[in-house]
Amino acid sequence: MPTVIALADLPRFAGKEIGTSQWLEMDQDRIDRFADATADYQWIHVDAERAASGPFGTTIAHGFLTLSLISSFTSEILKVEGIARTINYGANRLRFLTPVRPGDKIRSRLEILRVEDFKGGVKVENRSTVEIDGADRPACIVEGIAVHYPA
Repeated sequence: MPTVIALADLPRFAGKEIGTSQWLEMDQDRIDRFADATADYQWIHVDAERAASGPFGTTIAHGFLTLSLISSFTSEILKVEGIARTINYGANRLRFLTPVRPGDKIRSRLEILRVEDFKGGVKVENRSTVEIDGADRPACIVEGIAVHYPA
């Protein structure tokens, strides 16, 4: 169940963690479908036989697959009320720290970093940390930027 915050109240949440998404199990089918969608067929992602003797002992998810799941994770964590639309404005920082293997369970932890008025809307900078169940280090950390426009 997402935390519901009115657009006007977002500034009060700057510097605060909002919560975590549900765990999602990464599977090879999702990795293969991402490869199809992006035409990125690098063997480390899609060739299980070759990847078995590679540096990770198995295939791994594309870093950008992990990144692309953050939108879905964020919608599980936060719902902003009183908006007409939200625009993905970009990212300030992005790091892929630990590979995600098929069978790994991942989730995102969301923190609101900054909130400011921006061209008729409200710009929100978030930190999303994608965690791997049982891992010491996260899979991915990104500081994303969204602009919410009032209804």
